[in-house]
Amino acid sequence: MQDVIVIGGGVAGLVAARACARVGLTVTVLEATPAVGGAVARHEVAGLTLDSGAESFAVRRNAVAEFVDSLGLTGDVVAPNPAGAWLHLPDEGPGGGSISVPLPQAGVLGIPGSPLADDVRRVIGWSGAWRAYLDRLMPVLTIGREHSLGDLVRKRMGRRVLERLVEPVTAGVYSSAADDLEIDVVAPGLNAALTTAGSLSGAVLSLRSAAPAGSAVAGLRGGMSRLVAALVADLDHFGVEIVTDAPVTTLQRAGVPDEAGVPDGAGVTDDGAQTWVVRQGVPAEVPAADQPDGSAAEPAEPAAPPATRDREARFVILATPGAPALRLVSGLSPELAALAGLDWPQTTAVELATIVLDAPQLDAHPRGTGALVAAGTPGVTAKALTHATAKWDWLAEAAGPGRHVIRLSYGRAGAAGPTVDLSDPELLALALRDASAIFGVDLDAGLVRGFARTVWGDALSPATIGAPGRVRQVRAAVEATPGLELSGAWLAGTGLASVIPDALAAAGRVRHAALGI
Repeated sequence: MQDVIVIGGGVAGLVAARACARVGLTVTVLEATPAVGGAVARHEVAGLTLDSGAESFAVRRNAVAEFVDSLGLTGDVVAPNPAGAWLHLPDEGPGGGSISVPLPQAGVLGIPGSPLADDVRRVIGWSGAWRAYLDRLMPVLTIGREHSLGDLVRKRMGRRVLERLVEPVTAGVYSSAADDLEIDVVAPGLNAALTTAGSLSGAVLSLRSAAPAGSAVAGLRGGMSRLVAALVADLDHFGVEIVTDAPVTTLQRAGVPDEAGVPDGAGVTDDGAQTWVVRQGVPAEVPAADQPDGSAAEPAEPAAPPATRDREARFVILATPGAPALRLVSGLSPELAALAGLDWPQTTAVELATIVLDAPQLDAHPRGTGALVAAGTPGVTAKALTHATAKWDWLAEAAGPGRHVIRLSYGRAGAAGPTVDLSDPELLALALRDASAIFGVDLDAGLVRGFARTVWGDALSPATIGAPGRVRQVRAAVEATPGLELSGAWLAGTGLASVIPDALAAAGRVRHAALGI
């Protein structure tokens, strides 16, 4: 019997597994897909190794930097091009169409600290700037706290700041509308700073002045997927078993049937430790007819039930996305079953289109490190574009002169995925049209040297209104279930700076329960 089974091989699961293994606990990681890494994954496109998910990490609190250092990767931490991103917006002039302008720098989630600054007026015009400036003259209501980021911005600074500055940022970062985002999650300290400063713009300036100097994000030379490779190497060193293609179908206490209650003492070892049974799927063998050597098909037989394997452990760390986590724990107790009935937000699927192309016309980096697209911008379906070779010097060196890597993101909260029914050629054609419109440069299929699509789907947002309350309920129900821990972005928050400390904390509780340290 294992000490710990970690369900989920994303970063949260790998970090928790490493922390447990480092103190001598025996650990197995079960990952449902063919590869570990989750949102910090990689793929090969036109001979380049590229991040297919997260490409950077927030430097706040030094949480990720310290962890990267423990893996020996500090020398490979790199800062992005400071040129910054642009906005692609509807042109409100008489000609219509769309325009691209640099994203103002001195803001928080697009909220300007200086509404009359030139780079802000370029986006929202004089009328929008004066309306935003009224924020300085409006009283601050100190009874209660604001919850909706969109409501706060709309009331304090007006519609144009919301639609042309804030919404493109929140859609790109959180795949959610600003109206649906919990302020205390996406902008910690903003409510308190608003009360102290007396205005929203003053609160933004206060938060900006308190932030550390330099870039807000960093990456790794060679891509963030190197973090996963280093983790896997460390886990191998500590004897951790990693099993892929192993979806977990059932989690229960030892000796307790799926449909039964939990009698006193069930699933508890002689020393009082909780015992768990984790049932995983086992990939079926490939039928002879499907072998690559073309072996003749055997006569058809009734399909066998999916193969499974039961594993036992004293502790379980559940580090899957929210929906499967809630499903697995629903039968463990009434309190855990009730979690599925909370007011969870609608899930959003995001698809990324990565293109490698020979386009010297992009050498000038016409949109900085990329662009965020406002909803309703004519002629563009994507919500964001990252010019990866403009953002990361190491990637530009690897690609070589004139070769560029761009990545377009599709999928907005509350809307059907615009790319879900597109074939690869159709998605490539759409991405090239969008990129041409955003860059203001004609890009055709003849320039393309590689293309890939990646879907990150059906994740529960950790930032929507009510998230802190939901998380508290989940934590309380899990705390009342000895031997079980939950971790992951759906509870901890978006980004490695939230996920890694949460996974370490979960592993720390297991370590304390197992070893008293």
